[in-house]
Amino acid sequence: MSGSSPALHIDFAGEAYEVTPGTRFTIGRSGDLAIDDNPYLHRSFLAIEYVDNLWWVHNIGARLAVQLTDEAGLMKAVLAPGAGAPIVFGVSLLVFEAGSTTYELELCTEVTSYEVIRRPVVAGETTQGSIEFTDSQLLAILALAEPALRNPGGGSVLLPTSAQAAKRLGWTLTRFNRKLDNVCDKLERAGVAGVHGTVQAGASNRRTRLVDYALSTLLVTADDLPKLRVEAGRNASSGRRQ
Repeated sequence: MSGSSPALHIDFAGEAYEVTPGTRFTIGRSGDLAIDDNPYLHRSFLAIEYVDNLWWVHNIGARLAVQLTDEAGLMKAVLAPGAGAPIVFGVSLLVFEAGSTTYELELCTEVTSYEVIRRPVVAGETTQGSIEFTDSQLLAILALAEPALRNPGGGSVLLPTSAQAAKRLGWTLTRFNRKLDNVCDKLERAGVAGVHGTVQAGASNRRTRLVDYALSTLLVTADDLPKLRVEAGRNASSGRRQ
């Protein structure tokens, strides 16, 4: 690459920072970006620098991990203490937790190696284990996955309870649970583990496993979110919960 290397731009809660090659930018309770006076956060947690024609982020803390993702949350890397990774996308997110607080930083650079491309699914021969869901079953999944879809690449997301998801759709809890049971039955028959609650792993665990599966397989995406409003509006206009 000829000429000077492009800078890295960091956005944290509306505050903008510019990092230029030849400098080491530190992030933590203190440093170039002093995030927060949070006792659970390391004073020096992350370091960003330009090495071998790429921007790199290093976890220089002793206890916390950080998640590096592309803007859409399709590609993720978890950096344990001592680990580092190159910033290979034009827009990336750094997400980490310290105590009960989740932090998110946006990184923008023109020095990239990859571009995230969502390719359309090509129809072909049926794969063993492929699953077909009804529209109402997909709506049940979508209602559970909504917080994660609205915060792609984010940290831990508090999933809605079944009652909250049912209310979001304008359904009765009985109908929602029936749809959820049908979804989990289909997934279990297709070989997806962990989607049925047990005495040790209850309903919240199966909701988490279901959402993880739905997001990783693109069963539901952010493009589907308007369907929630349509369904809720349809049921509200009818004057009763379905």
